[in-house]
Amino acid sequence: MGMSQMISVITKQSMLIQQDQDVVPFRNRVKECAVKLKMGLVNQTKLITAASELVRNMLKYGRGGQVVIEAVSKRNQFGVRLIFIDKGPGIPDIALAMKDGYSTGKSLGLGLPGTKRLVNEFDIESAVGVGTKVSIIKWCNG
Repeated sequence: MGMSQMISVITKQSMLIQQDQDVVPFRNRVKECAVKLKMGLVNQTKLITAASELVRNMLKYGRGGQVVIEAVSKRNQFGVRLIFIDKGPGIPDIALAMKDGYSTGKSLGLGLPGTKRLVNEFDIESAVGVGTKVSIIKWCNG
């Protein structure tokens, strides 16, 4: 966690995600944030793909939740940080959930490992019966 102290937040907005209809507006907000920071198209696509996967997980397993969308900077680089917070059942074994091919559903989703590969920083905290918090950062030049 030592690295995150150097990150400063430029803009911050929060969205409630409670149903499938909330996904498109959420993706649009993420894209707007990335475009404002002049993030390239390839990185935008990676960010939005990761965001879509995490938001779907949140709806599927966490019964929805809240997402914080931030434009952040660290030294001279800029990026987008997304924090997904749900009050779902939690993940009993994060190490197992982070293994390739592990999925509780029959979805064609990327899973957490695939999501992690798309972004520069990936952090997950989960407590059974309390919920899960996932934060990701995609740097514009990363």
